[in-house]
Amino acid sequence: MTTAAARNNDTLSRHVVYPFANANFLAVNPPICIEGGDGVYVSDGPGAHYLDGQAGLWNVNVGHGRPEIKQAIIEQLDRLSFYSTFGNTTNSPSVALADELCRLAEPEGMVRTFFSSGGSEANEAAIKLAKQYWRLAGQPLRTKIISLRGAYHGVTLGALSAGGVNVYKEQFTPLLPGFFQVETPHVYRNPFTSDPEALGRLCAELLEREIIYQGPDSVAAFMAEPVQGAGGVIVPPANFWPLLREVCDRHGVLLIADEVVTGFGRSGSMFGSRAWGVKPDIMVFAKGINSGYIPLGATLINAKVAAAFQSDDKSQFTPRAFMHGNTYAGHPLACAAAIANLRIVEQEELPANAGKVGAYLLARLKDIQKRHPNMGDVRGKGLMIGIELVADPETKRPFDLAENFGQRIWERCVAKGILIRNLADTFIISPPLTFTTEHADKIADTFDEAISAVE
Repeated sequence: MTTAAARNNDTLSRHVVYPFANANFLAVNPPICIEGGDGVYVSDGPGAHYLDGQAGLWNVNVGHGRPEIKQAIIEQLDRLSFYSTFGNTTNSPSVALADELCRLAEPEGMVRTFFSSGGSEANEAAIKLAKQYWRLAGQPLRTKIISLRGAYHGVTLGALSAGGVNVYKEQFTPLLPGFFQVETPHVYRNPFTSDPEALGRLCAELLEREIIYQGPDSVAAFMAEPVQGAGGVIVPPANFWPLLREVCDRHGVLLIADEVVTGFGRSGSMFGSRAWGVKPDIMVFAKGINSGYIPLGATLINAKVAAAFQSDDKSQFTPRAFMHGNTYAGHPLACAAAIANLRIVEQEELPANAGKVGAYLLARLKDIQKRHPNMGDVRGKGLMIGIELVADPETKRPFDLAENFGQRIWERCVAKGILIRNLADTFIISPPLTFTTEHADKIADTFDEAISAVE
């Protein structure tokens, strides 16, 4: 099967503005139109099948076409398709899901849930919660948000301002004031040291220096992904997150864990922050919350943050109300899907499977790396794995984008029935958490063949 054959509808790009995509490129290289999904496979219109090595977009954690989730949506649709959580109304799936999320995150101390429609909105809510928390706590000057370079927190204005990938930001400047980034502990690419533990300490110290420089009484929160996702699958040293918690505690700064990608098993534990043994103040979820069956996001807060929003005032409208909301927050169909999805995650022990299969795939790729010097770095945790390609392994010099080195490898993988995501010359492998070692072998062998053909 050729790449051209896989792109079954060359009119797809003519009337749609696609995210992060050049219209002229798509006119020549129309996107593959995915028409079906079953388990870890998807198919296009002509019937070509692909092993889904990106789980849609990090999110179809339990696989495509799960009858349990479909049935939950149908049953809820028969009862109620939609009603809002505004105006002193709610719906039972959103109430049940909030209880379920707080049960799952009880070890982290989460006690309240705010729903939204996706990851960007959930991070936007986290930023607003942090800012309003300090205002209610009597410290209204605590408004600044610090995050990491290379971070991706979404595309809404606040989330984008917190992000640390300039290519996503530069077209929309000036962004919101009061957002600052510090060095990320990127073991492969940092100007400091090749010692992971030393790097973790140094980057935590840089955060503390920034807090002190800004003035602790002006900093509302520090936010980060437990493992950076769209920034290239940057796995921090093991000591970094515990040190972050210590720094935030020393200066009274809230810690926000952006678990949009890592939440519900992808990194090998139920939550990414749990893998580091850290309890955040605010946790942000989307993607794997219901495996993408219906858009949904959630922002969870601990008892300390929740207490600031409590009031003796019995009126509906009070200054302590969280002044934020989305029409589709707590959508009953999305929440019903999430409850069924999380039941699968627990019953099938998918976090453990992600850890086991991810470690196997990472080892296979590292072995392949020995034969291909252009595979500069292979890194990952659980079933989130990154392969960074370089033109010169000694200097770590990247390829000129005009060479389309990664694109050519991607096209060969597609021709062999493998879908994995490439961001220029960094590949991201993030399949459903139901993957087996046999699926992992197919991805590893295909990538080996593809890079051998292109080098």
